[in-house]
Amino acid sequence: METNPLQIPRGPIMADISGLELTQEEKERLCHPAVGAVILFSRNYKSPEQLQTLTAEIHALRDPPLLIAVDHEGGRVQRFRQGFTHLPAMRRYGELFDNDPAQALQQCATAGWLMASELLELGVDFSFAPIADLDGGVSDVIGDRAFHSKPGIAAELALSFMLGMRKAGMAATAKHFPGHGSVHGDSHLMIPVDARSFDQLSDNDLVPFRVMIASGVEGIMTAHVIYPQMDEQPPTFSDYWLQQVLRDDLGYRGLIFSDDLSMAGAKMAGGPFSRAKAAMNAGCDMILVCNDTPALDDEVINGLSSATLALPGARLDAFAPKIQMAGDLKQSADWQQAVGTITGLTG
Repeated sequence: METNPLQIPRGPIMADISGLELTQEEKERLCHPAVGAVILFSRNYKSPEQLQTLTAEIHALRDPPLLIAVDHEGGRVQRFRQGFTHLPAMRRYGELFDNDPAQALQQCATAGWLMASELLELGVDFSFAPIADLDGGVSDVIGDRAFHSKPGIAAELALSFMLGMRKAGMAATAKHFPGHGSVHGDSHLMIPVDARSFDQLSDNDLVPFRVMIASGVEGIMTAHVIYPQMDEQPPTFSDYWLQQVLRDDLGYRGLIFSDDLSMAGAKMAGGPFSRAKAAMNAGCDMILVCNDTPALDDEVINGLSSATLALPGARLDAFAPKIQMAGDLKQSADWQQAVGTITGLTG
């Protein structure tokens, strides 16, 4: 006998799960009012059929359903491989742009549509893409994930990728605000420091974000990087960056995601709950609590009592798919043509 899903508004935490299917403990955790979304990783994927079963199980837990996200940019950062089209790193479109801008923009949009369509067909609601960072030539963690080193070109390509996602019905997230591509350190392992001035950042790294904000990008993810000329706190915990710059100066009205709070670049803010509280106080609408032990995840989830919970509301609702997939995607002429186009770029 089927049971009706629990009626619970979406909360501000994006949680993760351990394996290929939900445990009973995870089902209970995902029904906590503080949770609003789930992020999947490679450990959660075995096959398209398994993924579709898992996403259906997650969606059936609550009403409105939890939203399901993944990092699925292409190149090094593509969590699901077997059964999905192999997407090139974003730098490939930048290289193509240098020779043929019109073709690069068209193929970039095709890639955004293809990525989004393949995920949506299997129940994944959105991918944290496109990357808006510039390739400053020094960052191993960004590097070829960035479209280009020139801000204007990176902005055009990121916008094209976003419009391709939008055509498929998927919301986009620009990352990592205000720019992670010009520091040596990897914020997964340390807290990088970018000593540039605000004017330098504004003339370069902020350009793609401005363009995407003007076109209504639904999400922006913060960088765990310190910019000491402006603030001693990284943007994830910074009222200056999130309120003064992003909200007031840039006029952004969409959802602000923290990057993963388990990363070393976030640990300067204290224990798991302290990090979560600091990120939300600074202005993050949704915080990523991933890749820690279940006990630490529960510390954050249970610490955010429903009495003080600031719900992301319509900003998160914008990430629900806009188009319902009809029929078998891989039988469609659009998919077959897109695969032919994008596969040609990875050869």
